[in-house]
Amino acid sequence: MPGAAVMSPRAWPVRRALGVACALAGGIAGLDQAIKWLIVVEVMRPPRVIEVTGFFNLVLVFNTGVSFGMLRGAAAWWPWALSALALVIVAVLLNWLRRQPEPFLATAVGLVAGGALGNVVDRVRIGAVVDFLDFYVGTWHWPSFNTADIAISAGVGLLLVDGLFRGPGGGKT
Repeated sequence: MPGAAVMSPRAWPVRRALGVACALAGGIAGLDQAIKWLIVVEVMRPPRVIEVTGFFNLVLVFNTGVSFGMLRGAAAWWPWALSALALVIVAVLLNWLRRQPEPFLATAVGLVAGGALGNVVDRVRIGAVVDFLDFYVGTWHWPSFNTADIAISAGVGLLLVDGLFRGPGGGKT
C-alpha cells in the first residue's frame, strides 16, 4: 500500500511504543529537574566551583543560549523560541515513533524528548538552562552541561545507530 509504514517483525503496538517513550521522557525530565533543584538549592549555596577530580568540577551556569552557550545574550524572546523549537522536535519524534513503533526507537525518542522537556522547563521557569557538569583537560574546559543534555546526546546516539546499522526492517542493511 503506498505511503504505508514498513513494520519490522520487532515492532510494538503504537500505544506501547508511545507509552514507553512518554514514560521514559517523563522520568528523564523529572530526574533532570530534581537534580537541578538539588544543585541550585543545596549544593551550590553559595555558587562556587567544586573540584571533584583532576578533570571534573561541579559549577553553576545559567545558560541563556543554545548548546555549548552559543547565542548567549541574544534577545529576550530566545528562550521562548528555543522552547517552542524543542517542543516541535519532540512532536516530530513522537510522530515518527507512531509510524515506526520499535523498542529501540522508543528508547531513543524517550531520551531525546525527556532531555528536551527538562531543558524547556528551565527556559520557561527561569529563562535559562541550569548547567553544572564541567569536564576539562588542563586549562581547556568542555562547555558545562546537565543531565538533560546527557539524555539528549544518548538518544541522538541511539537514533544514529538505528539509522546507520538497523535499517528500515530492523536488521542491518
